[in-house]
Amino acid sequence: MVAGEASGDLLAGLLLGGLKARWPQLNAFGIGGPKMAMHGFDAWWPHEKLAVRGYVEVLRHYRELVGIRQALGDRLLHERPDAFIGVDAPDFNLGLETRLKGQGIKTIHFISPSIWAWRGKRIEKIRAAADHVLCIFPFEPAIYAKHGIAASYVGHPLADAIPLGVPRDASRLKLGLAASDQVVALLPGSRRSEIECIAPRLLAAAQLMQRERPGLRFILPVVPGLRTLVEPMLAQHAPSAQVELLNGQSHEALAACDVTLVASGTATLEAALFKRPMVITYAMNWISWQMMKRMAYQPWVGLPNILLGEFAVPELLQDQATPQNLAQAAFKWLDNPDSCAALCERFQTLHHQLRCNTAQAATDAIEKILRA
Repeated sequence: MVAGEASGDLLAGLLLGGLKARWPQLNAFGIGGPKMAMHGFDAWWPHEKLAVRGYVEVLRHYRELVGIRQALGDRLLHERPDAFIGVDAPDFNLGLETRLKGQGIKTIHFISPSIWAWRGKRIEKIRAAADHVLCIFPFEPAIYAKHGIAASYVGHPLADAIPLGVPRDASRLKLGLAASDQVVALLPGSRRSEIECIAPRLLAAAQLMQRERPGLRFILPVVPGLRTLVEPMLAQHAPSAQVELLNGQSHEALAACDVTLVASGTATLEAALFKRPMVITYAMNWISWQMMKRMAYQPWVGLPNILLGEFAVPELLQDQATPQNLAQAAFKWLDNPDSCAALCERFQTLHHQLRCNTAQAATDAIEKILRA
C-alpha cells in the first residue's frame, strides 16, 4: 500500500481495519503513516514524503519522489505481494501501479482521482494502471464504466468513522472549551506548502475577528511535526488573538466549533460530516494556481459544494482569500443560526448517502479481485 499525507493515512488506516478483520494474518507494507501503523502496517518510507501539492512544489521534490517510486517498485517486484493498493496520491501511485500491473501484480486504486473535476484525460492513465478502482462517491463508477474500467462504489470511510450525531459537548470538554463559547476552528491544511500559503491568512483573519469580538475562541489543529512551522506564524499574524494550537485533534476541533475556516481538501468533507458551517479557502504558488484554474471543469473546488451541486458554503480562493474576506464570511455564519441549521440538515442527508460500511464493502471488492 502507498498512502501520502495525513488524509491518505487516515483513509488507508480505516481500510486496513476492514482488511485485517477479514484476514487477521495480513501483512501490509509500503508507504504510510501512524493511522496505518496502528494496524501493523510496515512503513518503508513515511507518508510525509508524498505530502507535496502544486506543480512548482512538486518540481522542487521531483528527483527525490522519482527515486522513492523507483526503489519502492523494485522492492515490490521482488516481494511479489498478492495486491498493491494505491490510496489517493495519483501522481505518485498511477505510474507505480502501471509498472506493477505490467509485471502481473494486481493493482487497486482506492479514492478515485477527481477526473470529473479536472484533468479528465487522466482516465487513460487509470486504465493502464488499475485493475480495479474503489470509488468513494456514488456517481463515479458510471464514469469508469463508460471507459471500460472496473470500479465499485464503496462509500466514504470518513462517513463511517464520523458519528451521525455530532459529539459537540464531549469535544468541548476534551478541549477545555465552555458550552457558551463561540469557537472558530482554523484548518490550514496538512502539507507544509499548504500551511505556508494558507495559515498566515487564517491567522490574520482570526486577529481581525478577535478585535471585533473579543470573546471569540480560536483552535488550530497542527499536524504532528509541523508545530515549529506554525508557532512563528501565530506570533506574527495573530499576536493578540486567543488561538490555541492543538496536537492534531482535527475531528475534536470540528465537532467543537461553531464555524471553521478550512483549506480545500478532505478536511472540507470532514467539516460537512461534522455538520459544521464553513468557509472554504485555498492559496498556492501563482504559477500552480494559473495552471490548475485552466484545467477545472466545475465552478466549485470544495467537496461539499461539488457533492451538493451548488455554492452551499462560500469559497474564497487565491486573491479572494484575504483576511478581511475570510473574517466577514465567518461572521455571516455566526450571525445567522437559521442558515446554519438548514445547512446542518443538508449535511446530515449527505452523511447518510456516503455511509456504506466502506471497510467491509472495499474488502468484499478486493477479495473478488484476488479470486479473479
